[in-house]
Amino acid sequence: MRFPANVTSSPLSRSLRVFQVYGANTDVGKTIVSTLLCKALRRRSQTDGVWYLKPVSTGAQQDADDLHITRFVKGVETKCFWQFKEPISPHLAAPQTPDHSDGSLLSKVREHISAINRLGTVLLETAGGVHSPAPSGTSQADLYRPLRLPIILVADSNLGGISTSISAFESLHTRGYDVEQVVVFANEKYKNDGYLLPYFSRYGIPLTVLPPPPPKSGPSDEAAMSEYYESTAEKLGATIESLENRHAARIANVRSMSGRAFSKIWYPFTQHEEISANSIQAIDSAHDDFFQTYTPSHDTSSSQMLKPKFDGSASWWTQGLGHSNPDLTLAAAHAAGRYGHVMFPGSIHAPALELAELLLDKIGNGRLSRVFYSDNGSTGAEVALKMALRASRLRYGWSPNEKVDIIGLKGAYHGDTIGVMDCADPGAFNKEVEWYSGRGFWFDFPKVGMKDGAWKINMPQEMGGSEIKFDNLASIFDVEKREGGVVGEQYANYIRGELKRAIKDEGKKFGAVMIEPLILGSGGMLFADPLFQRTLVNVVRNTPGLFPEFSEDVSSPDSWSGVPIVFDEVFTGLHRLGRVSSASFLGVDADVSIHAKLLTGGLLPLCTTLASESIFKQFLHKDKTMALLHGHSYTAHAVGCSVAKKSVETILELDQAGEWKAAKADWASQEGVEMDVWSQWRQSFVSEVSHLPQVEGTFALGTVLAVTLRDDKTTGYTSTAAGGLLADLKSNGVDARTLGNVVYVMTSLTSKQETVRALEDIIMESLRAM
Repeated sequence: MRFPANVTSSPLSRSLRVFQVYGANTDVGKTIVSTLLCKALRRRSQTDGVWYLKPVSTGAQQDADDLHITRFVKGVETKCFWQFKEPISPHLAAPQTPDHSDGSLLSKVREHISAINRLGTVLLETAGGVHSPAPSGTSQADLYRPLRLPIILVADSNLGGISTSISAFESLHTRGYDVEQVVVFANEKYKNDGYLLPYFSRYGIPLTVLPPPPPKSGPSDEAAMSEYYESTAEKLGATIESLENRHAARIANVRSMSGRAFSKIWYPFTQHEEISANSIQAIDSAHDDFFQTYTPSHDTSSSQMLKPKFDGSASWWTQGLGHSNPDLTLAAAHAAGRYGHVMFPGSIHAPALELAELLLDKIGNGRLSRVFYSDNGSTGAEVALKMALRASRLRYGWSPNEKVDIIGLKGAYHGDTIGVMDCADPGAFNKEVEWYSGRGFWFDFPKVGMKDGAWKINMPQEMGGSEIKFDNLASIFDVEKREGGVVGEQYANYIRGELKRAIKDEGKKFGAVMIEPLILGSGGMLFADPLFQRTLVNVVRNTPGLFPEFSEDVSSPDSWSGVPIVFDEVFTGLHRLGRVSSASFLGVDADVSIHAKLLTGGLLPLCTTLASESIFKQFLHKDKTMALLHGHSYTAHAVGCSVAKKSVETILELDQAGEWKAAKADWASQEGVEMDVWSQWRQSFVSEVSHLPQVEGTFALGTVLAVTLRDDKTTGYTSTAAGGLLADLKSNGVDARTLGNVVYVMTSLTSKQETVRALEDIIMESLRAM
């Protein structure tokens, strides 16, 4: 099964040209322009069809715009879905019922266009101005955005029309629409066309100037308008040809992108021997949870070129608030207009300061007091590493040239830059990298998963290889209760013994603990027992004699002990796993914390590395070379900081508004263990997946679903066991990703329940078909 037909997709077609007519304001002549275009289209071809669609209209039936088209142009099929009697805004005129929802209206529009199976042109005329409300109250510019139809903008020829026309264009442009044509009526007094012509030419948009329609004069109106339409329509040949050429150019561009990319782009994490020009999907646009994609190998004679695909990797774990989110777009545009980019060291601007204050206030870690900006998770981890290693070196009196390692977990991944690559144990991501030199001690660790309907913790061989079952996931997260039990003691003894051996027997020096709280993403979606990670931190901080003696005062509440604790929350933070900070699941605070990806809601790169005051003070010195000498040209760029602030605020508002109430209720423990552990994916679905024989294990937490497939030959990143499942998911409209034999799919924070239910059905069907 593919995604349900009601998923709104672009109607881009080789044979059917669809244009949306917007007005710079109400009463600027949209219907007159639509009538002229319909008439010109009929003149241009007697065989091509012409269709006029006015989804929503207000006012008396006899004045309806679709009837106006029928009256003056023969051979045009017209349609209006909702005609409301009162000549007022649709959100006031329409009864507020589910029948008049945004989804209902979009479905009607998409179904109407899809039913047309002929060569020709459709004109979809909106009501009022660009931001006039739909019946639901949503701005039309946002309502119709999933269709992303090419725009014919009717400019305003009246006094003030220059401003309204440019504002209308900017509103459409910043929402990702392509304005293909501007039409304006001549006005000898105001001469708006003279100003607008060079303005729009800067954007490569043609402008057509039409003679003004005759004034309304009573009984002779119809005859005068008929004569006007006859005489004016014949002048629109060049405009119609331009629209047709632009449509053809868009088709050609979409169809050629994959081939052009294959010969020019070097893709990350891609073995180019395994791809071809035909396998590369071109993404024409994205909205909410979906891409609009074209793949040459899937090109058929079907009239619909673009296929909607659910963004199953959340665009490499970044997307959280929906693609083309207008609030984030406006935040970016405002900051770009206010600042562009400005120098950061020695300066401050409001977006950077306000974001820093917001994060320190809401992240839930009282140790942290400083924010360092960088551009992505990898560089943010480099910064964190420098912070931690410097603090340890100065406390313990080591020289800068001594080899200092980190303490981590097997399967860790903190980025692709050389420094943090060395913080991961040898594996597929680094074994062929020339300068890689692993600098650490990595614990194998107990892993959480569900199999056959039971939550289990599987111990590594070093700890006996046993399996512990739990009644529910919440019980696994009751770390304070579990800590005092046999398993908690086993973890502490094991960790303490291994570290003593490494330090005392092998002479290792450790400068930091660096872990990804709960889930090691790139390592294969490995779900670590939160108690093990908590115990690791506590053993490092609280074991006397484990680390060298020192004379530094550590009585301050934010002082670190043992070695600094670094939490890499690049993937797991900011509600990806259901909480603002994934560290909160462990019940311990880091000395340094890294946040990226969801930080900007998925719009653009930015990373923050948060540190305690005691870490910060290690870099205070009269010698400038002792400062934290790290940065890049676009440090704390205002656009990113502004978007991040809006993103974090929106995420917090979603939680406070109870947006995930139903999902949380589904995961609420029946045994009274309330741990705020939940997922967008239903418990019953996860359990059903876990019973499949081809599934080795699965889990869901927050937005993340991971399914590990059985592979008798190999496991890990080099496994190909998931290839068939991945192909089946993609063919059914889910753009999922794999990590070896692990298939993962994640939702956004704003995914609708019906979307997630449809995903569950598709995933289950694909798994059963293996």
